[in-house]
Amino acid sequence: MLSRFFLRFPELGFLGIDQDDQALVMAAQRLECFGERVLLLKSNFKHIDEIVKTYLLKEENADAILFDLGVSSLQLDDEERGFSFNKEGPIDMRMDKDATVTACDLINKLTYDELAKIFYEYGEERFSRLLARAIVRHRDRYGQISSTSELVDIIRGALPAKVQRRMGKHPARRVFQALRIAVNDELNALKMGLEKSAGCVRSGGIIVVLSYHSLEDRLVKHTFKRWETDGLGSLYTKKPISPKAEEIKSNPRSRSAKLRAFAKF
Repeated sequence: MLSRFFLRFPELGFLGIDQDDQALVMAAQRLECFGERVLLLKSNFKHIDEIVKTYLLKEENADAILFDLGVSSLQLDDEERGFSFNKEGPIDMRMDKDATVTACDLINKLTYDELAKIFYEYGEERFSRLLARAIVRHRDRYGQISSTSELVDIIRGALPAKVQRRMGKHPARRVFQALRIAVNDELNALKMGLEKSAGCVRSGGIIVVLSYHSLEDRLVKHTFKRWETDGLGSLYTKKPISPKAEEIKSNPRSRSAKLRAFAKF
């Protein structure tokens, strides 16, 4: 898609930000043919104001900003990254491998109350206290929890079979989401990035956010509505745009995606 824009608009420049070294390497290889029109940086979008000020090549702000949130297929498919509850690996979940805190640290060092709070606030897990208690009990009895499969087994063992049947999705899904958000401080980074992005887009520009779970989408929705009330611009999409059935069929991971956009005055 980006290649089509480059071909259609020969003056277009692209500034890409990612925390993942591997993603940056792959992007650089794919976009190499566009030369100096592409600049890729290892950073977090919570620093977007500093990055735009330092690296944007023209005096005015960006024409558009796209936030593509959450975990990537690249990360999910690599068992060594520990993002997936379907793959055996270390409980890592760092988007930036240089970060010091892993999900393993949280699982093994946080108190019962701290774990329950993370599972409830970041995973919207109804059984947050039950699962936190099971994890603390397991590590007290058997020592450090070190693999994704071990964590999944603890979760499965804690939840009644009737509850798991009614879930319809993997019983560890919400816990893994909560740990990932906590490790990468995703919601705070999104909040900071959104607020700073408003000052990084020119008049007439647009801010687009692609989110993958309700916590992200809710934050974006409320931020955009507040901006509209404050007269900063208007909602470009009155309702979120979701993938169509054919897209979900070809890419099942897109099923939870929601796109919202805001046009700045």
